[in-house]
Amino acid sequence: MPAHRPIPALVPRPTEAAFRSGHFTLDRGTALHVDSGAEPAADLLRTLLAPATGLPLPSSPDGRFALVLDPGLGGYGEEGYGLTVNPQAVLLRAAHVTGLLRGIQTIRQLLPLEALSETPQRGTRWLLPCADITDVPRQRWRGAMLDVARHFQPVSYLRRYVDVLALHKINVFHLHLTDDQGWRMPVSACPKLTEIGGHRAESQTGPAGSDAFDGTPHGGSYTRAELADLVRYAAARGVTVMPEIEMPGHVRAALAAYPGLGNDPERSLDVWTRWGVCDTVLGVHDEVLDFCRTVLDEVMDVFPSPYIHLGGEECPTAEWTNSAAARGRAAAEGLPHPEALRGWFLGQIGDHLVRRGRRPVGWAETGIELPPDFTVMTWRDSAHTLTAARRGHSVISAYHRATYLDYAQSDDPHEPPAQPGPVVDLRAVHAHDPVPEDADAEAAGRVLGTQAQLWTEFVTTPAHIEYLTYPRLCALADRGWSGATDWADFRSRLDRHTARLDALGVQRHP
Repeated sequence: MPAHRPIPALVPRPTEAAFRSGHFTLDRGTALHVDSGAEPAADLLRTLLAPATGLPLPSSPDGRFALVLDPGLGGYGEEGYGLTVNPQAVLLRAAHVTGLLRGIQTIRQLLPLEALSETPQRGTRWLLPCADITDVPRQRWRGAMLDVARHFQPVSYLRRYVDVLALHKINVFHLHLTDDQGWRMPVSACPKLTEIGGHRAESQTGPAGSDAFDGTPHGGSYTRAELADLVRYAAARGVTVMPEIEMPGHVRAALAAYPGLGNDPERSLDVWTRWGVCDTVLGVHDEVLDFCRTVLDEVMDVFPSPYIHLGGEECPTAEWTNSAAARGRAAAEGLPHPEALRGWFLGQIGDHLVRRGRRPVGWAETGIELPPDFTVMTWRDSAHTLTAARRGHSVISAYHRATYLDYAQSDDPHEPPAQPGPVVDLRAVHAHDPVPEDADAEAAGRVLGTQAQLWTEFVTTPAHIEYLTYPRLCALADRGWSGATDWADFRSRLDRHTARLDALGVQRHP
């Protein structure tokens, strides 16, 4: 490859990359030399390349395509890798198998576009350009949240969603499973959560506060086997699935199924058909705490993620203020007022997760209101990231003006329905640094990374999900993995990278 040829359009951009003339050819004679422990990476490589190439890529001690685990590369961390390609051999090295999985996604991007196809591609030469690449992510957490509570999506689409995340080295798939409008997680001890809570009579078609409804029932839930399979599928691609079970607010679907969990057990509630913030919340009696622990025990059985998201945001406290039982609980716990029950409640349930070896996560509206053991997702104000980090929390930056993909990406009147709010364009996503500018080294070290969110009040189909997600998620992936990259450089790479999205059939924004 001539020295003047630009670096191939890799997204995210590698830490260091040098390209040379020549190439390595993958053909039917190509075999893999697979280190002990590297078998999952070899399996993924075969799985991803077989549909288009038909290459068997068998294992052989003499294979010229080597997947090597090298403990001496400890400085690469869990996800870093080194890739060397010359005309005679390919060497992919990492300290951990996850690093090999990341390197395989780079190899996919280096191969011809046809390698991304799910159907056999005849007449293509599978050429890898000669290169030396060293690649280590800047941020440990590079996530994407999909809300399946507002609009249910089949697990087959969730697997596709994971596939495209993995191509961009996104390592956390945050699955928002419950809300006022639907409960999608099966709980054997509480079957009505999905039988009743998984279905609503209709959906609001305008923004919160409007009176337009579609008159169409909506519902769906997953089986335990489907979710366990999704977890395995994602793990094989180096993606952790983190579940979110909302509490103590955003629980109208649960209260429709089990009214006794609320502050007025005699009241009959439906699964909410509106958008916005519902004023019904969980009660604070012991039976509610037991219910939450039971639910989370089953969640933890399905999801091995070290992090479990408890929601915690947008929790109206009027029901507690008006409830003699809640006021009594607040007094008994030594709380100054019923509003303090939110933090107390999350502390009780967070402690249960900690005792089980997990880390509770919550949405923070000020940066200071979650219990100390919580990992904090800051979303309302970018300044809250530093506030939470200085308080000692691990923090994930999810600032809504840079990471909420349900906002419109332009002010073009022909854009599809989106959440009312600011325009979040590609440049806003790319410009967002999860580490605050004025953070000292200690606070900066507590910022785990960043995450994109897609709330689905107005997003009903996979095509609409992808239109809102891509290419904006490419910008977040680039920033999270590579750090600050020049805008012109990113746009140049993205302009070429979109051909890969097209090859995958992603219904992206133009």
